[in-house]
Amino acid sequence: MHEQTERLLLERHAEGAVLLLRLNIPEKLNALATPFLREIADVLVDAEGDEAIRVVVITGSEKVFAAGADINELYNSDGTEPIDSPRFNAWRDIRRFAKPLIAAIEGWCLGAGTELLMCADIAIAGDKARIGLPETNLGIIPGAGGTAILPRLVGRALALQMVLTGEPISPVDAKSAGLLAQVVTAGQALPTALDLASRLSQRAPLALVAAKASIRDAQELPLEQHMRAERQRFIDLLATADKKEGIDAFREKREAVWRNR
Repeated sequence: MHEQTERLLLERHAEGAVLLLRLNIPEKLNALATPFLREIADVLVDAEGDEAIRVVVITGSEKVFAAGADINELYNSDGTEPIDSPRFNAWRDIRRFAKPLIAAIEGWCLGAGTELLMCADIAIAGDKARIGLPETNLGIIPGAGGTAILPRLVGRALALQMVLTGEPISPVDAKSAGLLAQVVTAGQALPTALDLASRLSQRAPLALVAAKASIRDAQELPLEQHMRAERQRFIDLLATADKKEGIDAFREKREAVWRNR
């Protein structure tokens, strides 16, 4: 596991089964410069390979989740970088994280912060949060899912409104549109996310990974292909030791002991 740094704080919860990533660059409002984004991606890559970690939670501070990309980096970029750049690859690795990823959002969540939110499987926000994509006011567009993934999540109309106007929306509107799973009282996003992560960490880990992958296929596969892919994952899980353990525990009225096998 990558070591904690001053700008990315790591904590273990639920007897080590939950990893908390806390963005911690308050002087830059947790701006997601490329090296910082790579650091987040590397921690997630490591967490995917650590069997003890079942769920990851990512959060910022009570005032800001992440207020976008680094403005100086944007200013100095001249459009000559290839698509397969370090930044593009970092985003790719974050989106590929196979285990459950929960985002806890308070305060401002803008630009790349909103795109990071969209990488999460379940996003929980305090009711004072504001979520937006202001890039068109800088002469650019969102470049990490803000025009590709957002309309798949919230629909064409709201995606166009958010991107073209750059105006942030409320957590209530974001939840109604499908961008958030829960809206809670301000200051309660992280405790709520950690409680949820703890509960998820007690469920069958292979099943959680398969369920996440199958649900995400809904954005990419036609229905018939999706049904076949879902069935294949179901069949694969039938052969696991955890399936046997889950049924044995149910029959014996005890807690299951998952082996990730």
